[in-house]
Amino acid sequence: MTRIDKQLQREGTAPGSAVTVRGLVKHYGETKALDGVDLDVREGTVLGVLGPNGAGKTTLVRCLSTLITPDSGSAFVAGYDVVKQPRQLRRVIGLTGQYASVDEKLSGRENLYLIGRLLDLSRKDARTRADELLERFSLTEAAKRPASTYSGGMRRRLDLAASMIGRPAVLYLDEPTTGLDPRTRNEVWDEVQRMVGDGVTVLLTTQYMEEAEQLASELTVIDRGKVIAGGRIDDLKAKVGGRTLRIRPADPLELRPMAAALDDFGLTGPGSATVDAETGTVLVPILSDEQLTAVVGALSARGITLAGITTELPSLDEVFLSLTGHKASAPQDARPELEEVAV
Repeated sequence: MTRIDKQLQREGTAPGSAVTVRGLVKHYGETKALDGVDLDVREGTVLGVLGPNGAGKTTLVRCLSTLITPDSGSAFVAGYDVVKQPRQLRRVIGLTGQYASVDEKLSGRENLYLIGRLLDLSRKDARTRADELLERFSLTEAAKRPASTYSGGMRRRLDLAASMIGRPAVLYLDEPTTGLDPRTRNEVWDEVQRMVGDGVTVLLTTQYMEEAEQLASELTVIDRGKVIAGGRIDDLKAKVGGRTLRIRPADPLELRPMAAALDDFGLTGPGSATVDAETGTVLVPILSDEQLTAVVGALSARGITLAGITTELPSLDEVFLSLTGHKASAPQDARPELEEVAV
């Protein structure tokens, strides 16, 4: 039985869940930042928490990491009550916020050693753990340099390493790749996947749909402090937007006649069949398997031979827009970073 399994025997936790939240409420004056939030994060998985700016994502992370106290509701993380057992909880969680929180005057190794000592590691163990993580995050060559000389990507990796010093059972990542360039963003994603492979449970807040699809096994969508949807990514896509057929005729000259035939049959609504000349396919929205069968039958009856047919779910951006009424944020490349060279 794992550490979390033992802790989950305590009152208030859901079986198999590393994080259990029920009816969490947090006010800031007249504003309800959290308005009765429920969620579960299964052990050893990544739960992506999506939502527009001001939805309550960061407030949720702050409550679950004991930085602020919720007004009502309950939350258990790794078996500990976030309100009644904050000291015990802090020993089994890690947190990486939206911006790197390293001490720029200290070297990379000194930053990690300091956190190890604050977590009550012995001097020897703190040094050993710091060196392990510097190597794991490809920072060994820069270990003695002040963090102020690090690039944005290096600081983010150092920040992630700091959150892992205490070998947390649960890790909170609050928009961890905000402002990073694509290459560094991919490096962070690789490291998060490695952490999950080691058994860490991750709660990830993000506005980047690509990031959610890359890392999360399940999603929770929050808007105005409330959970408005949740589940596996494909289930949310199917629930919100149906499917699109991409049909390729054997004869490319049949593209436009095929689209016209589908409109004539009236199976998918007038003008809904669109030609994608670049890929040599016709796109048709459908809502059911019966509709798919009818479309194929109609084309066969018209004597049109098909070279291929695939179904596509809506993008996660479309799901986000449908659920929240807001467009998802597109990742922006960071400003030019300091060059990663040894000094």
